[in-house]
Amino acid sequence: MPFLADLGLLALGSRLRAISDQLYALADEVYSLRGLPLQGRWFPLLRLLHDQGPQSVGDIAAQIGQTHSAVSQLADKLVASGWLAVVDDPADRRRRRLGLTTQAGDALRQVRPAWKAIVQELEQRCAAADVDVLQTLTRFERVLGDGLAEAIAARCQAGDSARVRVVGFDPALREHFYRLNADWLRKYFYLEAIDHRVLSDPEGEILAGGGEVLFALLDGEVIGTCALKVESPGVFELTKMAVDETHQGLGVGRRLLARAIEVFQERAGTTLFLESSTRLAPALKLYESMGFVHQPNLKPDSNYSRSDVYMIWRAPTAARRRAAKPARA
Repeated sequence: MPFLADLGLLALGSRLRAISDQLYALADEVYSLRGLPLQGRWFPLLRLLHDQGPQSVGDIAAQIGQTHSAVSQLADKLVASGWLAVVDDPADRRRRRLGLTTQAGDALRQVRPAWKAIVQELEQRCAAADVDVLQTLTRFERVLGDGLAEAIAARCQAGDSARVRVVGFDPALREHFYRLNADWLRKYFYLEAIDHRVLSDPEGEILAGGGEVLFALLDGEVIGTCALKVESPGVFELTKMAVDETHQGLGVGRRLLARAIEVFQERAGTTLFLESSTRLAPALKLYESMGFVHQPNLKPDSNYSRSDVYMIWRAPTAARRRAAKPARA
């Protein structure tokens, strides 16, 4: 398995599956040489019933670490071939329990010497190679505990977030400005006339007046956008912010908002405001965390019928003090 070995931990499941197949094939060969009509893959189920007596399919699946479906299919096969029999459950006659037949019991008694020989030979070879397989597997099973998938997903998300970059307007990205905002508006509201006009002509409606359109890219894919629209000299509106739903949770909105504030400051803006809706609680929390303050009244000349929130950005206190502090002579 040189290819799988080169892939390291990424192919661990495949390597373990290949090793499992090798061990089952080994058992099948040993059984065949001794004239025993068993298959290696039957071992966990048959040995469990041999040691503990009749069990339900669900109990068997839980104890041997296989899916209910896999155990059910194998059980049907073994019942049909005379290895297993359906046994009544004295506690609940509606419950299906499986037990060994006389044929299976006889075969398992005959195979015991082969099991002993397999264990002895593997133990000897492991000792010679200084490998404690069982202890290592026990420790590794603890590694595969609860929360592993969530931890891996969080690591993926952190990696994606690190690859997000924010860029300015490019004509080649124009369609994504419309696409992302239109998808967002259709989900929560609807496109108003002003939305269609601005989204269809960002150069004329935003850039020509001194504004900016920003895009968030992940490995070249446009996953978010927002704009700064000049309302009057020094007064900018943060508008048309949208993030692709499949990429939310990467901090894209915060990155766009931070860059928009930087652009506002670079252009010596005096007022930065936005209009939103109380329906968008997560977005409002983001705006608040970035320094936007709710105003007691709605914007009197609002262009949006959906707007019931009016917020103005306030620079952090330390930043305001630095800006107001006179320069030394």
